[in-house]
Amino acid sequence: MQASIQNRIFFGLVVLWSTTVLEPLRAIPRMDLNDYPQPIAGQQRWVIQLPGLLAKSSDPGLSTNAVDWRVQLIVGRTIQLDCNQYHLAGQGLRMERLQGAEQRMLYSVAGAVKVMSTRMVCPPDEPMRESFLVLGSKPYLVPYNASFPIVVDVPGGLEVRWRLWKAEITQREATKL
Repeated sequence: MQASIQNRIFFGLVVLWSTTVLEPLRAIPRMDLNDYPQPIAGQQRWVIQLPGLLAKSSDPGLSTNAVDWRVQLIVGRTIQLDCNQYHLAGQGLRMERLQGAEQRMLYSVAGAVKVMSTRMVCPPDEPMRESFLVLGSKPYLVPYNASFPIVVDVPGGLEVRWRLWKAEITQREATKL
């Protein structure tokens, strides 16, 4: 009798734990790429699955509301550089809304991306250095949405990085003219 009660309590706690702890984790779809077309030949697919919950910021001036956050997509290439100035030349990111898939976007870079540089003679003793060159000169920001993955197709040889932008809580007044 005692073992039966203990078993019932144990299984009851397991069910309670699984519904209160595991169920919220299932609420956010993870890496569901069924609605996305396959990348075209020569393109690589990069996927970012944003976390549903982030660690609390130590800065009380930053918003904790995900509606105020943005994700910066950074497309580039890591290369060895000498003393010359280098940059990537090509078309920037473009967004395509997927048909029949609510709020799902496909970001892509179309066409070739080339490394451009000045052609100065470098000092013979200057060492090469590794650097990440970024395509484009302006940040490419997308809304923070943990419900869907961010899918980016880029030409082979490029990589995709990202960083989170959070807004300040304080709103400032503009000057009326």
